[in-house]
Amino acid sequence: MFKGKKHAVNFTDTLIGEGTVFEGKIKSEASIRIEGQIIGDVDCAGDVTIGELGVVKSNIKARDVILAGTVNGNVLCKGKLTIRSTGKLFGNTTAQSLIIDEGGKFQGTSKMESETSQPETQDKAEQQGNQYQPVTTSPTWQ
Repeated sequence: MFKGKKHAVNFTDTLIGEGTVFEGKIKSEASIRIEGQIIGDVDCAGDVTIGELGVVKSNIKARDVILAGTVNGNVLCKGKLTIRSTGKLFGNTTAQSLIIDEGGKFQGTSKMESETSQPETQDKAEQQGNQYQPVTTSPTWQ
C-alpha cells in the first residue's frame, strides 16, 4: 500500500492540525504545514509553512519558510524566509533572502548567505576549529 511512494518536496505531505501538540523531532522529505504546536526540531527538505495559530518552539531547517504564526527558535533556510504580518520570529535566521511584511515581528539576528557560500563558510570555520577570535584595538588614538 505505501511501498514505492516518493515524496515530492513541492507538495505538502504533512499537516500538524490546529489543536494538535507534537513533541519530538520531525524530519520530512516533503513540505510541512503547521497549524498546531510543535516542541522539537523540524528538519524538512521541502518548505515549512506555519499558519496564524501555529506555534513552533524549536529550530527549523527547510528550503523555504513562510511564517504567519510564532517561532521561538532559530530558522535556517536554503532559500527564502517570509514573515507575514501576523508572524513572529524570536530567534536567529540564516537565509538567502528575508521578507518581513508590515506588522511582522523579528527579534534576533539575520545572516544572508547564498547557497554556494554556505559550504565555504563552513569549511573556513572547521579549519579554524570553530573558534571566534577577539577583536583588539590599539590605544594609539588620543
